[in-house]
Amino acid sequence: HDAEAVGRLIADTYGEFNPSFATEAEKALLLGPFRHARSTDPAHQKAIAEVICADMLFVAEADGQIVGVLRGRTERLQSLFVRGDFHRQGIGRRLVERFEQECLRQGAAVIRVASSLYAVPFYLALGYTRSTGVRAGWSFEGSGLQVQPMRKVLRRSDGRGS
Repeated sequence: HDAEAVGRLIADTYGEFNPSFATEAEKALLLGPFRHARSTDPAHQKAIAEVICADMLFVAEADGQIVGVLRGRTERLQSLFVRGDFHRQGIGRRLVERFEQECLRQGAAVIRVASSLYAVPFYLALGYTRSTGVRAGWSFEGSGLQVQPMRKVLRRSDGRGS
């Protein structure tokens, strides 16, 4: 089932690349329902499926496995995860480009993302800019994750391209 595969990808990638500052207990809080990504408990699976649900959801597959996922809604990139062994292969870039195209189609002028510090160079390379200083972010029941608010102008308010 795709929700289970996406849940495992998010849990593994988030845990690998983000909360290095956190204790195991703090990581569990930050992961929220994704801490149960390998559980067969139907309640855990339902909670993960509900969290994954987004206005826009794009996945990338390789060899029949989900290796990347982007969740978002118009003007807001909510999360992007690419499996570590698939980094630097253009998967994240293609997911973001597809998301940007859909946002443009829906009339969005700007996309905002609260980037993990790890991902800031990635977003800078795609034309995003820092919109404020680093902030203390939160995730599910956890807090303390540092995020860099970023934005990308897709079209100027006069309707012409950026």
